[in-house]
Amino acid sequence: MLENIANTVVNILWDIPMPFAILFAGVFFTIESRFFQLRHLQHIVSRVVQVILHKRKSSSKKGTLSSFYAGNIAIGCLVGVGCVGGVASAIAIGGPGAVFWMWIAALVGMIIKMVEVTLSVYYRSRDEEGHIIGGPTVYIQKGIGEEMNVRRWMFLVVLFVIGMIAPIFLSIQNYVASTAISSTFHLNIIWVSLLFAVLVYFIIVRGTPFMGKIFKVIVPFMTLAYLLLGCVIILMNMEKVIPVLEQIIKHAFNGSAAMGGFAGATLAQVITVGVSQAVYSSEFGWGTTPIIHSTADVDHPVKQGLWGGFEVFFTSIVMCSITAFVVILSDDWVSGRTGIDLALHSFEQILGTAGRYMVTVILFLFAVTTASGWYVSREIMVKHLLNKKTAAKKQALKYLKVFCAFPEFLLVLYIVTFHFPDKDVWLMTGIMTAVPTFINIFFLLILSHQFKKLLLDYKARYLKIGHVDEEVRLFYEEKTQ
Repeated sequence: MLENIANTVVNILWDIPMPFAILFAGVFFTIESRFFQLRHLQHIVSRVVQVILHKRKSSSKKGTLSSFYAGNIAIGCLVGVGCVGGVASAIAIGGPGAVFWMWIAALVGMIIKMVEVTLSVYYRSRDEEGHIIGGPTVYIQKGIGEEMNVRRWMFLVVLFVIGMIAPIFLSIQNYVASTAISSTFHLNIIWVSLLFAVLVYFIIVRGTPFMGKIFKVIVPFMTLAYLLLGCVIILMNMEKVIPVLEQIIKHAFNGSAAMGGFAGATLAQVITVGVSQAVYSSEFGWGTTPIIHSTADVDHPVKQGLWGGFEVFFTSIVMCSITAFVVILSDDWVSGRTGIDLALHSFEQILGTAGRYMVTVILFLFAVTTASGWYVSREIMVKHLLNKKTAAKKQALKYLKVFCAFPEFLLVLYIVTFHFPDKDVWLMTGIMTAVPTFINIFFLLILSHQFKKLLLDYKARYLKIGHVDEEVRLFYEEKTQ
């Protein structure tokens, strides 16, 4: 029954509404910003790399993180199972053409993520204890509630939060990581899943500063290791790279015929799967990682906004493409396998058992950082909703740590007990991303004027394009002082 519900909901949300909303918003912001993410891609990458190379361990302001720490935690949240199992599943369902539409969605998604992060930093505020709170719930309150005098802004915030809470029950980080470990090393999946939940709890219970220290080591290591493995495979098969690109483009506009164990895919399905994979792997329009970015100690909102554009480029264009090429190069996508099983088997086909072992360990680290990093976003939302209710906030945060760590373990128990199909497990990610993304994109479009103003100011100050308007306020709190 749950299987039928998942299919029905995903079909309603993703058949036309979500791809249209995402592509419309992406094209709108791309034109509005005069193709900023494409024309200034080199600037985006170089500025983020510069911050990484000159990282600071702490912030000079109470309640904030350095730009590097905030960005590092955010990337740790993104580089998860979606970059491996999610891409493999997208190809297994939509064929190679899904990769093309993933790229297209990511290119316009870069500017969507820039808008989210920039507005989150601009509208951020402090709670009574001095902690920074930002993200969609705050720019709905400040931008929609206060600036536009919409009295029922709290209803809109609660609606968004409900959409953000759902992933606690439907997130598949634990399931995919546990499946990979148990199948590769022949361990009991239930015990692996429980260990995963305990590790996540151990990280989040120590607080955000501890998480930043852990991510500083794990995130660069696991991403570089995965990139190295992927590049080795591509170099070993250089003569097949052009044919793979041709295959991706051909299937992108014609759909994919049934072959081998592959069921075939229509053009609409190819587009849908590709767009949804880009959203899931990079979380643009979703509103999660901008909450973390809002805590960054920066002197201009767009400076942190560049991290948002870089994240989408790095995860969906770079990391996801590594998986896509490996899966297509292995010719295993027509075998009928799907999800993480397809991804691991593809690496094993080319690099042997050692390749499978290495990717499994990397994937497990991907999933741990993603699952624990998501806690930061939920903690900030709780602090915002219970800002003046100190006692209630303290209790809520106490139980939130357990609440964020263990429901995924219960989902694994359900999947294993009732033999829930792996393909339909991935369909649930579509439900998880759709609801908050719909709500968030709507508000981003309404507040687009503020992003445009900040971007013009940034271009004048740092790119020497246009003139600096000294009347522009770079942070919302400056207007209220």
